[in-house]
Amino acid sequence: MSVTWPKIALIGAVIGVATQLAGCEAENQELQAWMEQQRREVRPQVQALAAPKKFDPVPYANAQQLDPFSPQKLSVALKQETRQPNSALAAELNRRKEPLESFPLDSMSMVGSVSKAGKPFALLKVENLLYQVKPGDYLGQNYGRITRITETEVSLREIVQDAAGEWTERPVTLPLQERAQEKAR
Repeated sequence: MSVTWPKIALIGAVIGVATQLAGCEAENQELQAWMEQQRREVRPQVQALAAPKKFDPVPYANAQQLDPFSPQKLSVALKQETRQPNSALAAELNRRKEPLESFPLDSMSMVGSVSKAGKPFALLKVENLLYQVKPGDYLGQNYGRITRITETEVSLREIVQDAAGEWTERPVTLPLQERAQEKAR
C-alpha cells in the first residue's frame, strides 16, 4: 500500500482536529465545574414581602343626602341664575339655538371672508361643510356670539363659568386658516 503526500496531509489534519476537540472537551468540563460552583455559592438576596394591611371598610353615612353632582342640583342652580335680571346667561337660555352651536369652537376654521352690500361675512369650515356667518350669529358650545369680522379673523364673545361658578364673558378669536401650500412658502 502506498501512502502519498495528500493522504499524509489528510491524516495529519484529522489527527489535529481530534486533538483540538479533546482539548476543548477538557476546557468545557472545567467551565462546567466553575459554573456549578458559582451556582452553589451565590444565594439571591430576596427581601420578604410585608404582610398586607387590614382593610377596615367605613360606611358612607350621606347616602340619603342629595348628590352634589346630580342633574337636579345643576338645574336648580341654572334656574336661579336665569331669574337674575342682569344675568348674561338668562338671555342665552331663552333663545333658540343656531346650528353652529352644536359644534365645539376648536372644530371650526375660518377659510375666508366676503363682503356683501358693505357687510362683512366669514366663511367657516366645519366637518367638511362651508358655512357663511355674519356679526350677531352664534357659534360654539359656550354661547359664542360673533362681534366682529375682519379679513383675517372672527371675533366673538363667549359666556363661560369662572372658578367661583360665576358666568362671565370672555373674548375669543377664530383666525384665518391658510392653506398648507401657503404655509410652506
